[in-house]
Amino acid sequence: MFLSTLEETSQIIQRHLDAVLSDRPDVPVVDAMRHSLNGGKRLRAFLVVKSAALHGIPIAQSIWPASGIEAIHAYSLVHDDMPCMDDDDLRRGMPTVHKKWDEATAVLAGDALQSLAFELVLNTATSPDAAVRAELALRMAKDSGAEGMVLGQALDIAAETASKPLTLDDITALQNRKTGALFRWSATSGAILGGGDPEPLRIFADAVGLAFQIADDILDVEGDPEKAGKRLHKDENAGKATFVSLLGLEAAKSRAQSLVEIACDAITPLGGGSDVLKDCARFIIARDS
Repeated sequence: MFLSTLEETSQIIQRHLDAVLSDRPDVPVVDAMRHSLNGGKRLRAFLVVKSAALHGIPIAQSIWPASGIEAIHAYSLVHDDMPCMDDDDLRRGMPTVHKKWDEATAVLAGDALQSLAFELVLNTATSPDAAVRAELALRMAKDSGAEGMVLGQALDIAAETASKPLTLDDITALQNRKTGALFRWSATSGAILGGGDPEPLRIFADAVGLAFQIADDILDVEGDPEKAGKRLHKDENAGKATFVSLLGLEAAKSRAQSLVEIACDAITPLGGGSDVLKDCARFIIARDS
């Protein structure tokens, strides 16, 4: 049931992104944008749509910020895959942008995707209230920038050449930014759109974001590369500290499960409408890609 709901939402987001880009010129940078926006589970968009529904906001509104966060996520992956960072050849089972085109196109496509994200969030269809749109955009800037995702990525890169290995506290703080910040923006956006209290969804998202990263670390160790659609064992081969290397495999799985329980407890007061978000949290640590 949950998987069909996730897939349905993913298809709606894909159609919307395709429509948004349909009138853009057919040039390599736009083709690369389309390529990078194709596929994926759309978990961040799903959190936007379902947290918005929880606050009475229809998908006709929430689809705009939901598509925006997918554009931010796509831009981060395009840049992360480049030789100056992770140097990956595959993403979602397809060639990465710098492999299919070139490095210059990858830089520009990532830049354009970031701009597109703010264009989508600030569209008047997101909300008739300009203050709400501005709040979403401001939070997106902070959560995706040097206070959030970008800072987490920078800390991750710095750790590769640091004289001391990361501690569990270090990696938790790093991943709260690198991975958790976009989950936080996604889950709290529904409350902001609907004028509700974002705090329960913030607690939910912080726990889910860490659980997601732990699940990724577990998949890097025991996942199937064909299902994952990307290279695995890269953290282990690079000697990078991960939740698995610091906690051990079984303890990491236990920690992920505990985080999902924390996430679910945080949104229980929001009522039965939060059940789909709880299902999402459980899926995040059960997925195979």
